[in-house]
Amino acid sequence: MDRRNLFLAAGECLVCADVGEKLVLTDATAAAFAAGRLVSFDAGTAAPVAEPGRPDRPRLVDPRALPQRGLGTQAGRAALVHAVAHIEFNAINLAWDAVQRFRGMPDDYYRDWIGVAVDEARHFRLLSARLAELGHMYGDFDAHDGLWEMAVKTSTSCTERMALVPRVLEARGLDVTPAMIARLRHAGDEATAAILDVILREEVAHVAAGSRWFAWCCERAGVDPQQEFARLVAQHAKGALRPPFNEPARLAAGFSAEELACLRSAFCA
Repeated sequence: MDRRNLFLAAGECLVCADVGEKLVLTDATAAAFAAGRLVSFDAGTAAPVAEPGRPDRPRLVDPRALPQRGLGTQAGRAALVHAVAHIEFNAINLAWDAVQRFRGMPDDYYRDWIGVAVDEARHFRLLSARLAELGHMYGDFDAHDGLWEMAVKTSTSCTERMALVPRVLEARGLDVTPAMIARLRHAGDEATAAILDVILREEVAHVAAGSRWFAWCCERAGVDPQQEFARLVAQHAKGALRPPFNEPARLAAGFSAEELACLRSAFCA
């Protein structure tokens, strides 16, 4: 069997700038890994990729420059779908970066994040199709780069990445999506609400992967996971944590009751 370096293959997925190609390459790379054709060895030839490939659009702007749109109009609902699609596109890149950047992890780590990349690509396809039904395509609205900015901040530590991307930024989706679904249903947009229902259910497993590998990294480093999470949040991301919290989803995603109490008290240090 002809085997390739997993890190090179993951890097190719990450740098691909064409949206359609990235989706196809994601599925093909995952299939190759599942078939045993990709091996996680670092022969010194696969330096981590620094920046992901992106299409020319959407234009990336400061989050404060993004207009607030209501869901009472089709344009407003399209803007919401686009915003979520942009998050999912970034999540594909984040998953491949977690694979290609952090070497020497167990195979189950790579299996988890490759699976996340496949899920995020499928979510992006669902949202893109819905966006087309609403008369738009990915790139039609401005977006921001907050998720990748945190990826850059955590690029030197798998422990920090697992704490601050899945367990803070992506877990925020668990908190806010139920209200978005309710608002969409109130506006009569059952089609978009159904897609967000799927994404919400599956994102629990993605945040759980972050919880699992954060705990693994903490055990390897000989630090207490709860104390380390509180420290990292206080240092890097306290402003990203604000109520309400979807406590059942967070518990299912690997948060402890003590961590939830910490979040409720808004004291993570």
